[in-house]
Amino acid sequence: MQIGESFVGEGVNAAHINTVLGHREGPAGTAWATALATPSAGHVPFVAVLRPSLPVKPMTLFVTKAAPANDDHGLLIWGPAQAGVAAGVADAVAEGSISEPDASTHVVIAAVWVNPGADDADVVYRNNREATRTALANGAKDLPSIKAVLAASPSNPFYTPPEDRA
Repeated sequence: MQIGESFVGEGVNAAHINTVLGHREGPAGTAWATALATPSAGHVPFVAVLRPSLPVKPMTLFVTKAAPANDDHGLLIWGPAQAGVAAGVADAVAEGSISEPDASTHVVIAAVWVNPGADDADVVYRNNREATRTALANGAKDLPSIKAVLAASPSNPFYTPPEDRA
């Protein structure tokens, strides 16, 4: 099983993607099927498609981290974010982060953050495409390295601790 993470972009249109790639007959496949079969209020996993009736391979389950706040937010989730995730998975196959044979035997779970304040569909698409591609590449390379983890100081777009507490 490969686990990946990527954050791409700035502000309300940034994308934060977590991915799990694994065999359909293993724990990832079980988690994929269970998540699809057990939606919760505001968090309805769905199969990511490149276009209607053309799911990306490996079959990818799109799981939103933020319940749709309003119709516009829902459209950004179902439209450009989904398209970006599907395209990012296809990019990962094209570049070899996922082998072509694995595309038929594995599944991807993509946990996707779309900010309720997002306001640019094209940027949401681009950021989600790149974040998905990068998360899958990071998983394939087992990144980050432990050296990078141990050298890092905590910081994210929402909080950076004072140096004296880090």
